Amino acid sequence: MDKKAVIISDKIGIGISACCMGSPVRYNAKGWDTLSSLGREKNDFKWCPVCPECMAGLGVPRDPIHLSGGDGSKVWTGEVEVKNRKGHKVTEDVIFGAESCMETLKRAGITAFVYMDGSPSCGVYRTSMKDQKRGNPPGVFGALLLENEFFLIPAADLQSPLKWWDWRRRLLAFYWFKHRSLENKADLYSAWYVLKFLCQELNDPWARDMGRKLASLDSHVEKVFIEEFRKGIMELLRKPSTTRRITGSLWKHYSHYRKIKGKTVDGINSPEFKRNITSIAKELVLLERSAIDDEILFGTSPVLYRERHRLPSEKEGMEEGHETV
Repeated sequence: MDKKAVIISDKIGIGISACCMGSPVRYNAKGWDTLSSLGREKNDFKWCPVCPECMAGLGVPRDPIHLSGGDGSKVWTGEVEVKNRKGHKVTEDVIFGAESCMETLKRAGITAFVYMDGSPSCGVYRTSMKDQKRGNPPGVFGALLLENEFFLIPAADLQSPLKWWDWRRRLLAFYWFKHRSLENKADLYSAWYVLKFLCQELNDPWARDMGRKLASLDSHVEKVFIEEFRKGIMELLRKPSTTRRITGSLWKHYSHYRKIKGKTVDGINSPEFKRNITSIAKELVLLERSAIDDEILFGTSPVLYRERHRLPSEKEGMEEGHETV
């Protein structure tokens, strides 16, 4: 079994609410450039901005809209209306805008989306602003994103280095696993070896149960189990971790690194050392880079991105176990 990190060089496409990419398309003609906090790392991805309310033809500026009588999923069943501040129904327009945006994302091959919570269209877990009680999540477009099982990232988390690190590592694993061929027992074992440590961090009881199921498999694996295996891992990878778990995994795997390589990494501190989440995020990135350089699997961040020009030649890559998707 290859014990090195999986390296991918394809730029993952990420959809994003256009207002979060700096476009002044909110109802009040404002927007936020949430990607600026990522610095140069934002160039590791391809971005596809969309705005359901603009595609609905509501214009900029416009009267703010809200869900009347329920959540966005019920808009699709005809049980809930979307109204603007004046009380005018704009349900059909918003549905058209959401469908148009989803068509755009699918045409671009997008399966991940950075959404703006608080929006009655793009919101997923909140559809009103923090100082208001109106709204029942998800929003109209948010419901469509959930139904299509997108990998969803709240825009506010891009501002936190630690939360972004957490989302990024799981997005890379999600993308790699989604495109991974699973046909037989060997395929399942190979994929599980790469992802099991991350799965254990996110949900240890589930991961241990899955490990037991894999160990008891016969040589012939039913398609039903393969589908269960893929679905379970993809659902797990979409769920965020916690600061405590992330910090704990850092020290656990750094201890493993020191044991295997017999050396330390400058800049990574002991668990007793007091530091903020920004410092922890920097240490995690250091460990990722050291894992690549020393060809060690960093279990809770097993899939890493490297630009194609920074990879070894194709022949060398095959010899060293590098993988592109």
